[in-house]
Amino acid sequence: MVTQANPATTSCTATAESVMIRDSMSAVPRIFAMPLTFLTGKPATGQRPLRLTPGIHLAAATVSVLIGLSLSWVAMAGGGWWLLLIVGWAMTLHGARNARMMVYHQAAHRNMWARPRRDQVVGRIVAGVLLVQDFSRYSTEHVLDHHAVHHMTVRDPTVQAFLIGLGLRPGMTRREMWRRLIVHKLLSPTFHLSFLIGRIQSYFAPASWRQRLLTLTVYGAVIALAVRFDAWVFLLVAWVLPMTFFYQVSNTLRLCVKHTFPSPAATERRGRGYFASLTNAILIGERAPNREVSGRLRRLRGWARWWLRMLTVHLPVRYLVLTGDTVVHDFHHRHPMSREWADYIFARQADIDAGHRGWPPYREIWGLVPAINLVFESLSRADPQEYDRARIPEVSGRSVFSAFDD
Repeated sequence: MVTQANPATTSCTATAESVMIRDSMSAVPRIFAMPLTFLTGKPATGQRPLRLTPGIHLAAATVSVLIGLSLSWVAMAGGGWWLLLIVGWAMTLHGARNARMMVYHQAAHRNMWARPRRDQVVGRIVAGVLLVQDFSRYSTEHVLDHHAVHHMTVRDPTVQAFLIGLGLRPGMTRREMWRRLIVHKLLSPTFHLSFLIGRIQSYFAPASWRQRLLTLTVYGAVIALAVRFDAWVFLLVAWVLPMTFFYQVSNTLRLCVKHTFPSPAATERRGRGYFASLTNAILIGERAPNREVSGRLRRLRGWARWWLRMLTVHLPVRYLVLTGDTVVHDFHHRHPMSREWADYIFARQADIDAGHRGWPPYREIWGLVPAINLVFESLSRADPQEYDRARIPEVSGRSVFSAFDD
């Protein structure tokens, strides 16, 4: 059954309603069809796929970062061009998050190009540039603890991030969780400093001395050049700020929609049905206005409101938080080694059309806030003994914060 409180907060446990929501957007000019598919995370009925490749995703992420830095440079050189600077920040953050969430992630599965040596090189470069968890350590922990029988148990880094990093626990109300998330975490300088320190430690601590030396040499050269050419302010504003505060806000919000916690009534903790129940697609957007609404002025108001919300609410969420294939993360957990991952939206839809072969139906929810509410409610109802923080073996700060990006 599908419930719909309002057009902006639609949750779905079946795909039929999602098809109706996405197809309602067919009223807009055809030129917007593919952009709407990548915005929402769902193709329109009968829409032909784009044949994207891993190389395209890597190139797009790199170009986005470079253009973002260039725009930030122009904005700061021009003085007072704050709107352009915001665009520069957004593009830098978007490229970095795509590099982390798709390139680094698939490389850790040895599935970027399915060539272990090449995947490893790219993964290590991304880790060094973004200062996230050491690639080799992440590859091992992610596959063993997040994609195996320990998924969403206290051994799962995602669970540890919730219970320790965010300080959330079963029995908390949804309102308490939101307050802790926003006030005590996202707006807390202490949280962001701890997060940054954890990131740096998670990269350098497991690394070999050669890797440490190379990384420090590159960063030292960048800092020296910035000081030499009096560009240190640019370095701080255009790169350090997006890669610390903005990156970590995006990272934390993304964590809050990844997986739901199992119900205490779920006694069977294995099998495809159980694991599929822990992950939903988070689709972005809302139903387009009804074409049959009477009155020209009412139709204009409806479409103006819809476009305004799509551009100012849903687009920033998709572009800055649920980047890349994170909107359809459920497809990855069903088929972690799929070679079709680069065409993630259409690959998932193809799996749905083919009858999802031995798996239960996909589950979908529309909107970031409803998706976070769903996860918070699942944690609130979870077994307090099973998810007792005291049951988690002592972990370091770097382990907790590296789990945010798992």
